[in-house]
Amino acid sequence: MKEQKLPLDCAVLKYFTTVDEASVVEVMEALKEEYSDYRPFTRKGVSEVLMTGVVNGMLKETRYELESNGELKVYYHANEEGRGIINKYLPD
Repeated sequence: MKEQKLPLDCAVLKYFTTVDEASVVEVMEALKEEYSDYRPFTRKGVSEVLMTGVVNGMLKETRYELESNGELKVYYHANEEGRGIINKYLPD
């Protein structure tokens, strides 16, 4: 039986339990093999998931960089409390 994959928003949040920090670019790179065919798998769509994670206390913004194309690159981190919330609702 084929293992069912998580919805995209859940996969994005769960990714932060495996890394110290990441930007939308790194999240998309890590998940592109499984989720690139999903319509919301865009920079805007994944950014919305990350911002929702911040608003709900699961993620925190850690730093900012200006990309060569002039876009702001925001990095996010799930601290211990955030990881606990994510793992509570999305166990391995």
